[in-house]
Amino acid sequence: MNVARRVTTLALLASLPGVARAQEAAAPSGRCKLQLTADHALNSFKLPSGQLNVFTGGNVVIRCPAQGLVLRSDSLESYGDEGRILFIGHADYSEPRLKLKADNITYYQRDERVVATQNVIAKLPSGSTLRGPQLEFLRAIPRVRTQQFATATGRPTVSLVERDPQGRAQPPVEVTGQNIYLQGDSIVSAVGSVVVVRPKITGTKGRPFTLEGETIDLLSRRRKLERVLSKSAAVANSEDLNLRSDTIDLRIADDLLQRAVAWGQSRARATSLAQTMVADSIDVLMPAQRIRELHAVRKATAEGAPDTTKFRTTEKDRLTGDTIVALFDTVPAKDTARKPRIRQLVAIGSKASLATSLQHLPPRDTSLCRPDIVYVRGRLITVDFDTAKVSRVKVTDEDKSGGLYLEAQPDSASRCHPAAATAVAPAPGAVTGAVRSSPATSSPTPTPAPPSPTAPGVLAPTTPPPAPKRP
Repeated sequence: MNVARRVTTLALLASLPGVARAQEAAAPSGRCKLQLTADHALNSFKLPSGQLNVFTGGNVVIRCPAQGLVLRSDSLESYGDEGRILFIGHADYSEPRLKLKADNITYYQRDERVVATQNVIAKLPSGSTLRGPQLEFLRAIPRVRTQQFATATGRPTVSLVERDPQGRAQPPVEVTGQNIYLQGDSIVSAVGSVVVVRPKITGTKGRPFTLEGETIDLLSRRRKLERVLSKSAAVANSEDLNLRSDTIDLRIADDLLQRAVAWGQSRARATSLAQTMVADSIDVLMPAQRIRELHAVRKATAEGAPDTTKFRTTEKDRLTGDTIVALFDTVPAKDTARKPRIRQLVAIGSKASLATSLQHLPPRDTSLCRPDIVYVRGRLITVDFDTAKVSRVKVTDEDKSGGLYLEAQPDSASRCHPAAATAVAPAPGAVTGAVRSSPATSSPTPTPAPPSPTAPGVLAPTTPPPAPKRP
């Protein structure tokens, strides 16, 4: 049997078009020079062009040693004029960047193209697997194409496998689409009624984060994940921030999240320990996965819970502007317990509308449960925080700043402790009253104010009119 197989092999190598003899040196790179063996004798027919059509069967194996390529099947048909070889029945294609199985595989020698049909299973080096009815694969060859490409049609499904920094496989993400495209061995995209099962990406290095959405694209370079794009109902969670929008784009370096950008028709929403921000788009700068800056752009709003230790309210402190920038305290990378605290909010108005600030303050009458309220507006509003509580509000504008101070009034429903003292001594630096224009270069100067021991400072007003009373 061994002797008969060897004779058949030599005869086939001599007659199969485009196939090199086994004793000839294989090309170190580029196009394949094929070596073929089979259990059965071949049938060949010479064409007018001088090429041959060749047919054989029985454990067919073609090798391309220089490229590490092996093709196997039950039988083979080779058409010389077309440069086309058909592998029929239990076809198997194997090379370092792709393992491919199908009922039938057609290999086009002239353009190094492989087409697999019926019950296709393709495996990438990352462990990701594609299944579908048809796959077209273009090999990388010098001076033709620099990297490999594959196109799967007929609604295939790809199971994407990612690994954590220790190399452990994470739960796969199943993606089904009308067509799926593979570029190299790291870029996968799906189009046409895309369905994603278990669309969740988890980062476990440093401070963990997760990303979810109906569609997730993974982009990497040199087998390192650099970008994760989540589309439709996207949600990103980290220890410092919850981010939601139609689309979220995460940028990664050194296996750590560095930046997150959210946008979409449903608007973007970011929730941190002390603030919730909403805008058309939100850009979060978080080097080494620690939030440092947050930029909310177009029709931005920031809301936070006031300090209710001295009054009761379900309302929020509120800041609005065309753009709001949030700055957070820097936390040392080795300190994994502390979370960054908000340090400053800056609201920037637009030509169409000024920035506004609404703050709730402890009432002058300590027996009251209702807060006093300060409302200001201007081109630029800066809110400073101390231990996550508002400590100072400043309005910068040449001629458009203004505001109101609304003082809580006693009645039977507003008193917490009727027997308590109804007045306290003025607190140094407390500010109240209506607010007028404040030059951009001036420092805030308080006017006489109803006392509030812990009230935030408010803006540099000119002489105010009598403050209106809130019912």
